[in-house]
Amino acid sequence: MELPGGVVVWAITHHDTLQELLADPRVGKNPQLWTTFTEGRLPKGWPLLNFVTVPGMVTADGADHRRLRGLVSQAFTPRRIAELQPAIEARTVALLDAVAGLDGEFDLREHFAYPLPMQVIGELLGLPPKQQDELHELSDTLVSSSATPEAAIAAQQGLQALLASVVAAKRAEPGDDLTTDLIAARESDDRLSEPELVGTLLLMLVAGHETTLNLITNAVRALLAHPDQLRLVLDGSASWSEVVEETLRYDSPVGQFPLRYATEDITVGDVVIRRGEALLASYAAAGRDSGHYEDADRFDVTRRPNRHLSLGHGPHFCLGSGLARMEAETALRHLFERYPGLALAEDARPEPIGSFVSNSVRTLRVTV
Repeated sequence: MELPGGVVVWAITHHDTLQELLADPRVGKNPQLWTTFTEGRLPKGWPLLNFVTVPGMVTADGADHRRLRGLVSQAFTPRRIAELQPAIEARTVALLDAVAGLDGEFDLREHFAYPLPMQVIGELLGLPPKQQDELHELSDTLVSSSATPEAAIAAQQGLQALLASVVAAKRAEPGDDLTTDLIAARESDDRLSEPELVGTLLLMLVAGHETTLNLITNAVRALLAHPDQLRLVLDGSASWSEVVEETLRYDSPVGQFPLRYATEDITVGDVVIRRGEALLASYAAAGRDSGHYEDADRFDVTRRPNRHLSLGHGPHFCLGSGLARMEAETALRHLFERYPGLALAEDARPEPIGSFVSNSVRTLRVTV
């Protein structure tokens, strides 16, 4: 596959092959393993550069990855996530109360699917509310595969500068949040470098709201397009958890995620992925693999079993998967309890967002 800028990678699109390679010890995440990067062949301002170079869990392997993941995992234990449930319920209800004042028609993505996960991850990280919209706009550009080189560079620099200012503020005035905890780890025994600290916050911000935003939007869109499936949930024949899992498979919030690298030659069928070549994990394609799923293009909330790869697999499995699932289930349950007759607006024409990384639509205008 040729990515923007003429960068050629291997796209891993079949479920079983992707599952194997995600856990294969011959596949790493450190960009120093990628010959295109180490030989300086990436074009200036390449839109996806930050994905492959930001210091932190997403670009670390082995002991470094375990060290960084261990520092963050404390925020996502089942107990900590359960403690967040009442606050997420209250935020969901408050957002729906606000929607009630929008004359019966609104953009569900903008007014509901976006603010819920942004508020939750913002509180976890201790991000000032006044900066959250700006951080979201910059992260949107970061995951865009259609941004100009100038816009991509500006977004990367802007996000790093904003998060560095958050770190400085938390050093001056610590709080009860993950940023303060990470600073303490950095300064007490130097387990976290300054670039790793900012890079970890960047990963948490983007992964903590962009994916859940897409998941909620995609689930509502699928349910409105398949009223028979919505009826199954509303009459108790299926659960909101099943809706979330089928949405993750059917319309993965992350389309493709860059990048991984072969540490030695890897034979896949009749193809050889050479040492130093890059792999693109194609989660959306794997979820529609007809060789793995029966009737793969059908949205079916009663599908059994419904195992998918949309939250990753192997060492880099999504740390926030439990939180994302809880947020989405809570949002969908309250939304359709309040508005069981929710429908697409008559003139709604959902268009895909300009990214092959982030998979959803730009707007989802609905009517109540």
